Amino acid sequence: MKSCLLGALLLLGSLIPHSANAAGVTIITHGLDGNADGWVKGMAEQIPLYPGFQGTNYTIYKIYFNYTASDNTYRATWSRLAGDFPSATDSGEIIIAFDWSQLADGNSFNTYQIASVLSTLVLETNFISELNGHALCELPIHLIGHSRGGSLMCQTSLLLGTNGVWVDHLTTLDPHPLNDSNFPYDWILYSAVDAPCATYQNVLFHDNYWEKIGLLVYGEPVSGAYVRYLTDLSGGYENTDDDHWAHSNAHLWYFGTIDLDTPASDTEASITSYERTNWWVQSEDYYPYNGVIAGFYYSLIGGGNRMGNPVVVDGYNQYWDLGAGYANPNRTVLPSNNGTWPNIIKFDINGTNVVVEGNLFGVKLDYQYAGNSNLTLQIYYDNDLNPYNSNSIYIGQLHPPATGANSFSYYSNLGLTTTNVPPGTYAIYGKISDGVHTRYLYTPELIEIVSNAQPPVLDIAKLNRAQFVIGVNGVSGQTIVLQTSLDLRNWLPLATNTLTAVHWIYTNNLPSLDQQYFRAVLAP
Repeated sequence: MKSCLLGALLLLGSLIPHSANAAGVTIITHGLDGNADGWVKGMAEQIPLYPGFQGTNYTIYKIYFNYTASDNTYRATWSRLAGDFPSATDSGEIIIAFDWSQLADGNSFNTYQIASVLSTLVLETNFISELNGHALCELPIHLIGHSRGGSLMCQTSLLLGTNGVWVDHLTTLDPHPLNDSNFPYDWILYSAVDAPCATYQNVLFHDNYWEKIGLLVYGEPVSGAYVRYLTDLSGGYENTDDDHWAHSNAHLWYFGTIDLDTPASDTEASITSYERTNWWVQSEDYYPYNGVIAGFYYSLIGGGNRMGNPVVVDGYNQYWDLGAGYANPNRTVLPSNNGTWPNIIKFDINGTNVVVEGNLFGVKLDYQYAGNSNLTLQIYYDNDLNPYNSNSIYIGQLHPPATGANSFSYYSNLGLTTTNVPPGTYAIYGKISDGVHTRYLYTPELIEIVSNAQPPVLDIAKLNRAQFVIGVNGVSGQTIVLQTSLDLRNWLPLATNTLTAVHWIYTNNLPSLDQQYFRAVLAP
C-alpha cells in the first residue's frame, strides 16, 4: 500500500511543472566608504548560480559615476560586467552593482541625494542603451542595500512610489543611516544626514537583517519589515583586517543564502563550516544546507513562500489586502503618488497548472494605476522568462479601469484560453500599459498544456480480497472511463468521470476473482 501511494505521488509530481521563479531587476549597493568592486560584485555574480535560478544566461551591469572637472559634476554611467544583452537572455534577469563610492564619504552627499539619482536612472527609458528604449522599472524590482545603502534603497523605493512604481522586494542589510536617532555619535565624524529607513506602501515585501555586536557601527530594525536579528556572526570578516567585522558579516550572512556551498567566498571574506553551522537557526536550514530557507530564499528567484511563516509574513504588505490581510497596516504612507506608472502587483494561476489543450484555466491578478490614461492589460504565453525577446504567444487583452492612488483592483478568476496553442510548458506574463509606460510580471507558476489525447495512468492498491482502490492519474478536463476485464479482450465500464484535478480515486467492492484487469481510457 505504501509503495503504491509513493508511486502515485511521484507520478503526480511528474505531471506538475516546476515554478517559474522569474525576477527582473536586482540592484545591490554598498554603504559608507564602500564600493561595488568587492562583495557587491561578488553577490551580483553569484545570483545566476543560485540553485533556483531559471535560464542559462543573464545580464550584469555596473552603474557608477564619472567626475567631470570642467563643471565639477558627477555623471552616472554604466558598463556591462557579464552576460548578454537583455533582449538576448532566456532568464530575463538583470543584476546591477550600484557604485556610489566617490560620493559615500559621509560628508559630501547624503542618501536623499543619491536616491534621487538612482530612482531617476531606474525610471529613464534611455539610460542603458542596450535596453532598446525600455526602463529598468518595467520589470519587477529587488533593492538590496547594506549600511547606508539600506537608507539609500528605502529612499529609492519611496521615490519610485511617488511615481506610481511598486517595488516587489526591499532588502536592508544592517541598515545604518548616518545621523539617525539610533546612532547618536555619527555627528562626531560625519555631517551627512541620511534618509530614514522605512517601509513604504508601494513595497510588496521587505526583509531586514541587522546586528548590534559592534560598539559604534551596527544596524537597526525597520518597522514594516520581516526583522531578523543576527546574534552570532563570529568568523567571516572577523578573520580579515576589517575593523567593523560584525557589520560586514551582515552582508556575508545574506551572501551565504545565495551561495550554499561550504566554503563560500564573496571575494573579500569566506563562510567556512564554522559560520555555516553557527550563523543560521534551525528553521532556516534544510539538511544538508544551513541557511537555505533564509535571506535570498524569499526573493522572486528564490521562490520562497513569504506568507508561509508567521514571522516572515510581518514583512508582507498589509496596508492593502494582498493575501496577508490588512489588520496590521505595516507600511508608511507615501507623501504623494503622481500615478505615472501602472503596475501588476501580483499574478498567479488559480488551481491546477496542467490543462488540456482547448480548455480554459484561471488566473488572478492584482493591479494599481493612479493615472488618468486608458489602460491595456495584455497576457502572453512565453517559452522563457524574458518579455523582451520574440518567442511569446499573445493570448488576449483587457482594458481595466484605473484604481487611483488609494486603492488597488483585481481579477479573481480570469479565464485564459489554450485554443490554438501547441502543447508544451509555458511561462505566463502580464503586460500593463497606459500607452506611455509599461510594466511586466510573470506568474510564479508555469502552465503545462497537454494534448487531449494524453492517456491516463493507473495506480492500484488492494485493501483486502474483495476491495480495491484504483487511482486514475490524468489531466483536468479529461473525461475518463474506467474499465475492467477478465481476459484482456472483453472490457466492461466501471465508472466514467470528468476530472476536475489530476487524480481521481475509485473504490469499489469487486467479485473475488483469481485474475482481473483494469484500464482507463479517454471517452470518445
